[in-house]
Amino acid sequence: MRSPLRSLQRRAGRLLFEQVSGGSAGRDARERIHTSPGPRWFADDSAVARVHGDASMFVGGVRALLLQSLHPLAMAAVADHSGYRGDPWGRLGRTSTFLAETTFATADDAQQAVDVVRAVHARVRGVTPDGRPYAADDPWLLRWVHVAEVDSFLAAHQRYGRRPLDRAGCDAYLAQTATVADRLGAERPPRTLAALRAALGEYRDELEATDASRDVARFLLSEPPLPRLARAPYTLLGAASYASMPRWAQELTPAPWPLHGEPALVRAGGHVATRAIRWALAGDPPPRRSA
Repeated sequence: MRSPLRSLQRRAGRLLFEQVSGGSAGRDARERIHTSPGPRWFADDSAVARVHGDASMFVGGVRALLLQSLHPLAMAAVADHSGYRGDPWGRLGRTSTFLAETTFATADDAQQAVDVVRAVHARVRGVTPDGRPYAADDPWLLRWVHVAEVDSFLAAHQRYGRRPLDRAGCDAYLAQTATVADRLGAERPPRTLAALRAALGEYRDELEATDASRDVARFLLSEPPLPRLARAPYTLLGAASYASMPRWAQELTPAPWPLHGEPALVRAGGHVATRAIRWALAGDPPPRRSA
């Protein structure tokens, strides 16, 4: 007979997964990703599978969006074409499915996911409010999006992951994710920690606070599209995401809390949030491939 706690865990895991993955469509995609036979780009015990399969990705995902928004051209593409305020969960579901497909799916399905994204990027063109043209398939802009993502996912994993990576593992993670960035058309994606630090420095002069980036920060940190009961635990996650950003990025990003750096109390709250997410998701684990 199932215990009340186990029933609660299963229900919480199911609701959480469906919220961030697109509901029943996300569940169908997860079944295909994890059970379809065939070779994968990455082994089950690879560094990228370890990072992308951990609950710390929830912190890393919010951090990545905040960091990415500081590039005016990248932010203009998001604001003009993604509809993140009108359909935030749909956009999140598509992003999480893409990460899952390129990390865990068969090589054929992973390549198809890349091809779909490249086709979408080819249609995204526009001009920023100050008159600068942008294109989503610009290799330099794609590199920034990738750099912000992997820096955020890795920073969150090293703080809140169940099994943080050693230095060699961090380099392996970056080398593996770079192969996906190559396929997307990004320019020179970093393959080591040293290269990642250098890449962040290369973009510093291009990053700035804009009306659009401030709107993203308000949306993610002050006005998340969540029911009232979920606001308190999300606040722990949002604060951990913001606090893990570099100080210069914090100075460009408005937050509802007077945080500077990464206070120990905020880091403790991040551990509470990620452990709660990890517990919930353990009640609704992905299916396993048959031997």
